[in-house]
Amino acid sequence: MTGFGGTTSPGMVDWNLAVATATRLVRPGPDVSRDEARTVVAELRRHAKASEEHVRGFTRMGADETHDTPVLVVDRPGWVRANVAGFREILKPLLEKMQERRSGNPTSAVLGTVGGKVTGVELGMLLSFLSSRVLGQYETFAPATRDLPAGENGGGRLLLVAPNIVHVERELDVDPHDFRLWVCLHEETHRTQFTAVPWLRDHLEGEIQSFLAETDVDPMTLLERIREAAQSLAGGRPEGEEDDGGRSFVELVQTPAQREILGRLTAVMSLLEGHADYVMDGVGPSVVPTVSEIREKFQQRRAKGASRLDLALRKLLGLDAKLRQYRDGEKFVRAVVDQVGVDGFNRVWTSPNTLPTKTEIAKPADWVARVHRKAES
Repeated sequence: MTGFGGTTSPGMVDWNLAVATATRLVRPGPDVSRDEARTVVAELRRHAKASEEHVRGFTRMGADETHDTPVLVVDRPGWVRANVAGFREILKPLLEKMQERRSGNPTSAVLGTVGGKVTGVELGMLLSFLSSRVLGQYETFAPATRDLPAGENGGGRLLLVAPNIVHVERELDVDPHDFRLWVCLHEETHRTQFTAVPWLRDHLEGEIQSFLAETDVDPMTLLERIREAAQSLAGGRPEGEEDDGGRSFVELVQTPAQREILGRLTAVMSLLEGHADYVMDGVGPSVVPTVSEIREKFQQRRAKGASRLDLALRKLLGLDAKLRQYRDGEKFVRAVVDQVGVDGFNRVWTSPNTLPTKTEIAKPADWVARVHRKAES
């Protein structure tokens, strides 16, 4: 999610310090020789290119479209830099609003330069943790930076995090060439979704900005949430203390209006993630010989999680919701394709009005009835 050029004041978040902290704390990647690293990077680039044709053919989306979004194979610090640039871009309206509130409240002076630096450090700690867990990412709102190009005309970029892909393929003990292509198929589906559906990016950005515009949260409260996550990373919760199931960042800033927006956003994200999983499995058998083994082992890893720490952070950052989106969204896509075929499913990309609601994600037949009957009447 993603530059971070200097300003005279760090404001609510010292972004440069966030990058420096995350880069300093990021875990080293798996042991690979220089030659092996070059081979992995080259193979990921080849697979990303091959995935375009596979995904377009299977989805019947964007066959005549040309992608202007670059594919970048990055290491963990590269992923951090890209995401800080994205966070800074998308959160700008919210942070400006919080800055105005702070400047009008003398008791919030603690959130001046020192507060921005503290937040930068703690955000950096979170990003260093997440940087070892992401395999790939389509950055929808990625601004171009000096070392991280982005697509023209508001296009994003596709990131493939090479050390994490190597780490997971070794951990799962699967065929590395098959696994790399399998990952690329998932991420290429996201790139195809946004390049073949021109209105989708602006629609999603509009929903996010509406959500942030409705936010009415005290800056200190938001910083406390970041601090909780950072303390989780540092083992801040005393041994034996029960997890209270604390609220995620998203839950923290909800108002009644935001709940409506969040419902729509959840439905869209479920659709996008579920569609990517569906395509990955649909294309897989013809081009990834060991897809069944990879899928089974990866699902077990995804469901199991790593530790209590992972579970706590998933909750706080809203990542548990993302796991549900994969499952619910894939069920929706599969059910709709079973009923009306791929072309019938692709009506979902017609306009914002044909996107499924949160209720329809759980009841695909309702979406079919609404969209297809309306189109045929």
